[in-house]
Amino acid sequence: MRTGLVLLSLCTLFACKDVLDEYNPSGLTAETVYTTPEGFETLVNAAYTYQRWWYGKEEGYNIAETGTDIWTSGSGEVYRDLTQYLNLQGSNGALSNEWREFYAAINLCNGGISRIGQAGLSATLRPIREGELRFLRAFYYWHIVETWGGVHFTTQETNGIISTANRTPVETFYNQIFEDLKFAAANLPVTQPQYGRVTKGAAQAFLARMYLTRGMNKEALETAQAVLTGNYGYKLETNYADLWKMSNLKTKEAIYVVDYSTNLVLNDLANSTFNPYGHSRGSNNAHLLFLMKYDDRPGMIRDIANGRPFNRYMPTRFLLDLYSENDARYEGSFTEVWYANATSRPAGMSLGDTAVYCTRRDIPDAFEATRKYQTYDRSKIYNANGTVKDNLRYPSLSKFIDPTRASLNEAQSARDVFVIRLAEVYLIAAEAQMKLGNLQAAADYVNVLRTRAAKPGKAAAMQIAPAQVTLDFILDERARELAGEQIRWFDLKRTGKLLERIRAYAPDNAINLQDFQVLRPIPQTQLDAVTNKTEFAQNQGYQ
Repeated sequence: MRTGLVLLSLCTLFACKDVLDEYNPSGLTAETVYTTPEGFETLVNAAYTYQRWWYGKEEGYNIAETGTDIWTSGSGEVYRDLTQYLNLQGSNGALSNEWREFYAAINLCNGGISRIGQAGLSATLRPIREGELRFLRAFYYWHIVETWGGVHFTTQETNGIISTANRTPVETFYNQIFEDLKFAAANLPVTQPQYGRVTKGAAQAFLARMYLTRGMNKEALETAQAVLTGNYGYKLETNYADLWKMSNLKTKEAIYVVDYSTNLVLNDLANSTFNPYGHSRGSNNAHLLFLMKYDDRPGMIRDIANGRPFNRYMPTRFLLDLYSENDARYEGSFTEVWYANATSRPAGMSLGDTAVYCTRRDIPDAFEATRKYQTYDRSKIYNANGTVKDNLRYPSLSKFIDPTRASLNEAQSARDVFVIRLAEVYLIAAEAQMKLGNLQAAADYVNVLRTRAAKPGKAAAMQIAPAQVTLDFILDERARELAGEQIRWFDLKRTGKLLERIRAYAPDNAINLQDFQVLRPIPQTQLDAVTNKTEFAQNQGYQ
């Protein structure tokens, strides 16, 4: 039903995209529903759900995290064209899905914003709901403009099939993004009654990210400081590893999240009856994507605790080397040891003994020969030049493991996605201070995180001096803190470092990389659908 850019349907408004508690007045027209407070709540709730097409989904990880200096393809990679730039074209399915869904989301936001005056909302509630819609429109447009550049832009609601598209300057996108986010920050409450709704602090944190993206460093610093000193209740976890416990999803470090229900039926898995436009896998799938193939090793079988290994992405050697021996974020982010869990095991290996050891370190061959378990060390995983030798076995990102899944093959996880954490706000403030020439202040912000990250007794060794603060150091620190959190590609792009750092640190990704690939190709389905093909052509360099 959604052809071309954006098509609004009743399915968009109601049961097809359930996430929050929704009122579903079956049989009513969109025009009628817009004019009732209950119906308008349904619209706002639905506007949130499109985030689930990106956050926690393979498509979003490939677009926002891989194809960078810190991740390359595992043997199970599906979108190698995004990760290693291997014949990347407009036929890529991940890009097509996100384009379709995010433009549908923007149209819903546009419709809600334009019609909110007729919705019958109270004077207290109206600016809050408009603030939510404006935040979401800015949020979706940021993903679009950073991914594809100056493509189609509108703030008007459209109905039916759209046969033309415009080319709009990037600056126009950001003017609207800033306008919407300023409205949201001014009108949203500090807390919301429903978890997952955007708050004042979340709007400010995202606004700080946007200011940094556009080089508005003074504004980025001031807005980040407003979050850090705003008494909103945010707090860094004492132990970095605790961030990723399934029992700690409501951590006070999370500023903005995409919420997934523990009742998986209420999430976004496609269903021909109730949710025909849902996702083919549904819920959070991150737990599948970063795991090496462990379940065919001697002494090992697949189980819930170790996860279902899709083997999509593996760390570059550069990423593993970023963590010092004093930095607990390595152990808080990666698994290196798998313990025997199978009834059939090598002679002398008991249940619970080490069965597989994958490490960033070099292990002497003589020592390996004395072990009952299998060892995959640095020289077995990577070649001397950093290219991948073994894309089946490697230290695996464990942040998103979900041991609460009902079965070992369950693809859906109820894990919420942390879109913005307090730690990122410290890094935004640090980068802004650095760019403003205040290196001591920048180091102070970074050292807050490095103190938290230090192993016992190593806090002093983890501190950095002002002279160490450079843009490359900030990007390294963001990798150590935020690896896997669907932000890396955007970080490298906004700093002008994408091409340089891929070529320096991710040799497998660099082989096919071209200078024009700081933008992604417009989906071919979109180009085929428009009638003004001369005006709305493919991004430069793509076929």
